[in-house]
Amino acid sequence: MAGRWFDEWRVGDRIEHEIHRTVTETDNLLFSTMTHNPQPLHLDLEAAKASEFGQILVNGTFTFALMVGLSVGDTTLGTLVANLGYDKLVMPKPVFIGDTMRATSEVLALRESRSRPDAGIVAFTHQLINQRGEVVCQCERSALLKRRAV
Repeated sequence: MAGRWFDEWRVGDRIEHEIHRTVTETDNLLFSTMTHNPQPLHLDLEAAKASEFGQILVNGTFTFALMVGLSVGDTTLGTLVANLGYDKLVMPKPVFIGDTMRATSEVLALRESRSRPDAGIVAFTHQLINQRGEVVCQCERSALLKRRAV
């Protein structure tokens, strides 16, 4: 199991996730159509060319999902009870087809669960960074994690 138990986290722990991912046209097309998002900036090359971006803009909800997905293996895989929420989501830079993404995570806070003695809450900041070193997505995530069995 790759994820960490609640007891193994410390405030300030920081992870540079090893998996990198290049966004493809298929990723953007499938995600946009599967989520019924008809935004021309994501699907219509001619409309996208006429926009200020000059090219297809990758669906922002895909960008967010990719950021969280890249973090799971090192943070919550096998120890997650539930994600409790995502806050302060920002997308300061656009993502384009062909951009290669990497993610980082940092622990902001830890709190024992009042209702579940076998679990605790970890607050993470996740960032998604492109090949130019630009942060393209960031959020805070609260996750309820299992404690290590004693």
